[in-house]
Amino acid sequence: MHDERPTLSPTAAEAVRRDTYRILSEIAGGVELNDPFAAAVHATRMPMIITDPRQPDNPIIFVNDAFCRLTGYDREETVGRNCRFLQGPETDLDDVARIHNAVAERREVEVAIYNYRKDGTLFWNQLLLAPVKDAEGEVAYFFASQYDITGDFAQLAKLKGENSTLAAEYAESKERLQASQQRFKVILDAIDMAFAIVEVRFDADDRPVDYRFVDANPAFERQAGVNLRGKWVTEFAPDLERFWFETYGHVARTGEPANFENYAEAFERWFDVRAIRVGQPAERQIAILFNDVTARKRAEAELQELNETLEAQVAARTAERDRAWRLSQELLAVALPDGTIESINPVWTQLLGWQAHEILARSFIAFTHPDDLEATKAAFAAIFERPLVTPYEYRFRHKDGSYRWFAWTGTFEDGKVYASGRHTTIEREQAEALRQSQKMEAVGQLTGGLAHDFNNLLAGISGSLELMQTRMQQGRLTDLDRYMTAAQGASKRAAALTHRLLAFSRRQTLDPKPTDVNALVGGMEELIRRTVGPAITVEVVGAAGLWPALVDPPQLENALLNLCINARDAMPEGGRITIETANKWLDDRAAKERDMPPGQYLSLCVTDTGTGMTPDVAARAFDPFFTTKPIGQGTGLGLSMVYGFARQTGGQVRIYSEVGQGTTLCIYLPRHYGDAEANAVLADLAGAPRAEQGETVLIVDDEPTVRMLVTEVLEDLGYTAIEAGDAVSGLKVLQSDVRIDLLVTDVGLPGGMNGRQMADAGRERRPDLRVLFITGYAENAAVGNGHLEPGMQVLTKPFAMEVLASRIKDLIASR
Repeated sequence: MHDERPTLSPTAAEAVRRDTYRILSEIAGGVELNDPFAAAVHATRMPMIITDPRQPDNPIIFVNDAFCRLTGYDREETVGRNCRFLQGPETDLDDVARIHNAVAERREVEVAIYNYRKDGTLFWNQLLLAPVKDAEGEVAYFFASQYDITGDFAQLAKLKGENSTLAAEYAESKERLQASQQRFKVILDAIDMAFAIVEVRFDADDRPVDYRFVDANPAFERQAGVNLRGKWVTEFAPDLERFWFETYGHVARTGEPANFENYAEAFERWFDVRAIRVGQPAERQIAILFNDVTARKRAEAELQELNETLEAQVAARTAERDRAWRLSQELLAVALPDGTIESINPVWTQLLGWQAHEILARSFIAFTHPDDLEATKAAFAAIFERPLVTPYEYRFRHKDGSYRWFAWTGTFEDGKVYASGRHTTIEREQAEALRQSQKMEAVGQLTGGLAHDFNNLLAGISGSLELMQTRMQQGRLTDLDRYMTAAQGASKRAAALTHRLLAFSRRQTLDPKPTDVNALVGGMEELIRRTVGPAITVEVVGAAGLWPALVDPPQLENALLNLCINARDAMPEGGRITIETANKWLDDRAAKERDMPPGQYLSLCVTDTGTGMTPDVAARAFDPFFTTKPIGQGTGLGLSMVYGFARQTGGQVRIYSEVGQGTTLCIYLPRHYGDAEANAVLADLAGAPRAEQGETVLIVDDEPTVRMLVTEVLEDLGYTAIEAGDAVSGLKVLQSDVRIDLLVTDVGLPGGMNGRQMADAGRERRPDLRVLFITGYAENAAVGNGHLEPGMQVLTKPFAMEVLASRIKDLIASR
């Protein structure tokens, strides 16, 4: 079959290619064949494929419907394959090589080649393969147009047998030319891009004055809105701008192509135009391709207007931001992640005295109060994790060296810290003044309550003493015990009241001992039941294996009784009180929640079923002098005393309350690593141990009554007592050669030397001197912050004489 294929002489074939190329160029408007539009012209409405030479084996990436109709293959059977699948044994290998070489060399090629349809029928395929370049000039695709010329070859074979070779070649060339013209006319009619051939008319001075449409495709006429074929432009657009005549005339005269966008007022549209001369120069014809880009240009104009509007808005917003930056009365700052201050607003100078150049490029740390430094660093570091929305206050140094308080918020964005600081110094001063005012008001309430309580106590004491004196004068001694008991009871209640004051102020001198808290609660249970009354049920729940606590037992008893009395007052209609103990091991989190160091503690909790506390009342419950009771019914020292005692012991107190449900108050006490002491039973004064021969006690106290009472007790017990009214006199006795077995001294003494200082000075001469401090009010520091040396003890006023006698004997015996 290969030998039967008609062939053309080289001369005729070259003529056909030359004429075809010329016609294609004229129809396509002179656009270079590597232009994507030229490829579209060759492909539309005729069998067409697109291949990708950049991929291995140059695969097909697109076929149109005409190709599918021509070959019988659908797209799924074609895309991704090389064109070789259409070839058979009749295919001329030289033609195949020409195609491959053209692809390799990135050039166009036209060849007639045998192909097979899907149903197996053979046809001659006229193939025109043209490269398409991208914006960088590199070949991106190949467009290949297909045409079935099997009938053409059959007709030429017939002519060849009847006429001369030249006639056959001419007929073939003519038919192919007509076929090419026809198929490209179909293409031009189908595409959406406007295309026309125009003839430019010049005047005698060779100036373009008009142009006529020789031909135009439907797309051109759709965009123009009129049938243009054969019409001169001045007939339907007499007001067309001179620009169009000059431009088209220049292309027709010189052959230089033109490509431009211009607005045609006559049509009120924007056009994107390409123009190139076609035919002979004397014909003054040009091919023009153009698109109506009015919609795009309008969109661009709207976008430009929008951009200008946005720029104006951005400028306005920037001006507003700058104005806010300048006028803000808060410190505004931008800082780098290392804390270096990069930008500040003008109010820095007003509030802190620093000029901008004195602040910028320095770290905020350089201006932070030393006491606030660590906490401030931590707050700054936290900004990198989450915005600082709850204001953080710290002190910033003024240029004069003083410090100002500022409450800061901030955030970390785009690699920088943006912060705002509100000046709070005046607020803090006002708040402190308000607190002082409230304290003074509370002091007034306190003094009123104390005066009421002490007047009652003094009335009982003084009245009992007067009646005792009267009955003794009358010789009625049988009533003395009753009056003496009343006076002692009133004095003990007065002592308890002063203990509350001292515990509240944390100046109570404690006598801590390893204590079994369960046993202490058990010993208090009956007293508590009598105190709260029969309408309230008392339940005690003691934890098994409860750790001992190092605590002052009487003070803990007093604190427990206070909590139970408060619980009783919260249940006027009756209810239940639960006293509960437990061991607690507080980790870092739990200890931090309770404002305590982590470690082992035991808890003593009192829970009631009363009215409960509102959050604001619970927050102030431990405040000095705060009470919700009327004047005369409470001093506001109950919970304050409990709080002061717990903190002084190294523990804490916490409230858990809900309105209408009740309240739980828990005392947390540090665990003691050891055994609890057994409770000692004191003998009465008559049965107190007696002194050994010659044992001497020095009593130093500025209160004569106290010296007299102590001296009386000592002499009754067989001790030799020496009295001194101040530290100077007492120190002289200690520095003498007089035998002194024990020093009993008040802590607070007149003359510039306290009892502890006197005792220390006396021990320089008498290293083994035993010392008993007796005090009714003393700073812990006065007796060594609770760190007494061996041979020293403390006894709190007022005290029972039996206790005094026992302490004296124990100290002397411990030498």
